[in-house]
Amino acid sequence: MAYQFLRFPGGKAKAVTLSYDDSTKDDIRFLETINAYKLKCTFNLVSNWIGREAHTDKEFIKEHILKSGHEIANHGFNHKALDSVRVLDGIQDTLNSRLCLERDFGVIVRGMAYPCRVINRFAKPEVYRQIKSYLQDLDIVYARSVGSDNDKFELPEDWHCWVPTAHHSNPKVLEFIDKFLALDVSKLTTPNRQPRLFYLWGHSYEFERNNNWELLDEMCEKLAGKDDTWYATNIEIYDYVQAYNSLVYSADGTIIYNPTLYTIWFAIDGKSYSIKSGETLHLQDA
Repeated sequence: MAYQFLRFPGGKAKAVTLSYDDSTKDDIRFLETINAYKLKCTFNLVSNWIGREAHTDKEFIKEHILKSGHEIANHGFNHKALDSVRVLDGIQDTLNSRLCLERDFGVIVRGMAYPCRVINRFAKPEVYRQIKSYLQDLDIVYARSVGSDNDKFELPEDWHCWVPTAHHSNPKVLEFIDKFLALDVSKLTTPNRQPRLFYLWGHSYEFERNNNWELLDEMCEKLAGKDDTWYATNIEIYDYVQAYNSLVYSADGTIIYNPTLYTIWFAIDGKSYSIKSGETLHLQDA
């Protein structure tokens, strides 16, 4: 039996994404830095805080975040901890935020970072299932949680419990980055050649508060410009993985049809393939 694994655009086995919360004015300096290194970030916005004294305004979000190719995502209308409010209140806070962001910025908002509190399938499984259910009803396709930072660099098994690699304040974050950069997926044993993702998260105001903006520069300099790495927002990663999962196969797996709008890359037993939108690939002829 052949081993097949997703590969990111261009046949790359690794990807990097960032996720930063709360839309404070420190996002201005943060954005200048990550743009200089051509990294991609998802900015998780609290709708009711936009334009307040300590926070960025609509013009900055439109002209600098969105026009630079970054994503905006839901972080609640009032930053409510969803596991500590009534279901109805959680639905309202999430939906109102999505409605405001879409109205103000003319984009479809499908992603989220849980506000205020860690929400995951392990701490309160019944509450998590309830929250996940209504997020799916609200067409929120992924939600970033937080948890035990680790250097596994895995894609999420559950997109509504998407745990990042590390917060930037983790004392091992640079060690994790070095391990990620040194990883050559093609040299792993065949069953272990899954794609790898480095996912960094935090709040831009923490760099100002801790007077350590040099850490952001160091992380960006290490991560940027690698030929074997795809730099993407959270939603770009989600959409690409879903497209890969939508490939249609013949019973023996030798004929593959791509019904999506994406060109999809994958590897079978170490050999790289790509399949264009609408294309049918016959592996025996490839």
